[in-house]
Parts: sequence; C-alpha cells; structure tokens
Amino acid sequence: MTAGDGDGWAQCDRGHRHRGVYGASGLLAVHHDAAGRAHVLMQEHSPGSHHGGIWGLPGGVRDSHEDAVASALRGARESALDGAGLRVQGVHLDDHGGWSFETVIAEAAELLEVVPAGGGGPGLRWLPVEEVTARRLHPGFAETWPAVSLALPPSLVVLDIANIVGARAEHGWWRDRLGAAAKLIAEIGALTTVGFTTPPGHVPPLSRWFPRITAVVEGAARGTAPVPGVSVIAAPGSGDDAIVRAARETRPWERVLVVTADKGLRERVTELGAAAAGPRWLLSQL
Repeated sequence: MTAGDGDGWAQCDRGHRHRGVYGASGLLAVHHDAAGRAHVLMQEHSPGSHHGGIWGLPGGVRDSHEDAVASALRGARESALDGAGLRVQGVHLDDHGGWSFETVIAEAAELLEVVPAGGGGPGLRWLPVEEVTARRLHPGFAETWPAVSLALPPSLVVLDIANIVGARAEHGWWRDRLGAAAKLIAEIGALTTVGFTTPPGHVPPLSRWFPRITAVVEGAARGTAPVPGVSVIAAPGSGDDAIVRAARETRPWERVLVVTADKGLRERVTELGAAAAGPRWLLSQL
C-alpha cells in the first residue's frame, strides 16, 4: 500500500493490455450554466506528445489503497486542476473483467480555471457537451460516453421520512417518532459518504451514486436536526405538500427522486416529472 504501486500493466478478459495494476479512473467534471447547458472538462494531449491529439479525462492509474474517487481527484490535481470546487455525484464502472475503468462524475459550481494544452503536455479545456463527439476521443472514453453522458445531470432525492419510518416498522417507533426519524436520518447521513446503489430503472446504473438528499419530516418529528449530507425540511402542515414543493423547487436540469410508498404522493410528484421509489430501495442499503 504505497503511492505509485498501481503503476504497471494488466490484461483484461477481452485480451487487451491496460495501464494500471488495480485499474484506472478519470474525473469528468460537469457544469450547467444559467440556461441549463452542460459543459464538461476534457483533457487534450498536445500533438507532439504520447496520445497526441486525443481527448479524454484527467485521471490515471489507481493505487492499491485508493478508491475511484480518490484516484480520479489525485489525477486531476496532477493535471493542475484543483478539485476543491467539485461535488462528486456518481461513479460509472466500465468493467473489462480483470481490469476496470471508473468514471467519476462531479458537479462544478462554476467553470473552474484550467491549464490549456502546450509545451508537449496535456491540457484541460471546457467543452459544450454537444461538441464532445466531434473530437478525436480516447477509444475507451468514446465507448462509455453514450452511457456516461446520461449521468451528467445532478440528482436530488427527497425522503418521505414518516412513510419510510413506518415501512421500517421497528418495534415501538410510534411512541418516539422524533427519535425514530433522527435515527433514520443519521444512518442515511452515514451512507452519503460511501454512496448509494441506484434504484431500479435508473439510467444509467451507477456503481456508486451521490445525490443531494433532503428529508421531509412532519408532526412530532419536526424537531429532527439535519446531519452532514442530509438537509431537513420541517413541514409546517402536510408532509405531502412539503415534499411536492421540494420536488418542484429545483434547478430545471436537476433530476428528482421521491422515496415513498404513498400512492397518491407518488402520482403527484410524477406529474411534476420526478421519479419515485419505494422505501425498500433505501432501507435495503442501511
């Protein structure tokens, strides 16, 4: 477990040799402007360098002690990109069997300052998303781009805490609704650090998913405090109405998933264009 121990070659089940004993990863930063247009950060290799003229992602091989996120952010820093202004929103796995490449998709609040190509080394450049396929792409990136591009919009998950606590059906939860809600939200907060599995039907399926999380509480649970990774809305009246407002008041390019088993609420949020999933999807990961 030493820095650089992933530098080497591996052969995948497809019969190809790849750089990276433990696999490799790349950082795909995406920024949506005020009009909702997506821009992605790509790396171009100068014409006189190895892979000259090829466009791909900043990143590199993964060391034995790193996960994909740590590896991709390290590779980006080595390409002179400060990852402090990024929020990781998902990891796409391209598994070749015996070797894999993981694309770490991260939201940028602004068009971060980048280093242009020059001096024979790689440079970074923001591209409007519709221009990506017009470039000469690294073959691996070109293969995964159709799936990865579907994961560019950020996601918000709105939790119907009362419904999820009821579905959990822990003994005596109804006698301490505030405590039951606080316990559930704390466990969800811990999960935000490692990521979620995507719900059935999510396109594309991601190996790890890091959506924004908003929990809506009502009644006796309204005193529940937020935790790192989970914001809390205390509904002044109907919890369902507060959930619908949370699903409606989002950025136009943001995808929304509401977690509830309430049929009427599911119909209300899907009419807004949000998706819905039952509590079982969430509870199975706790």
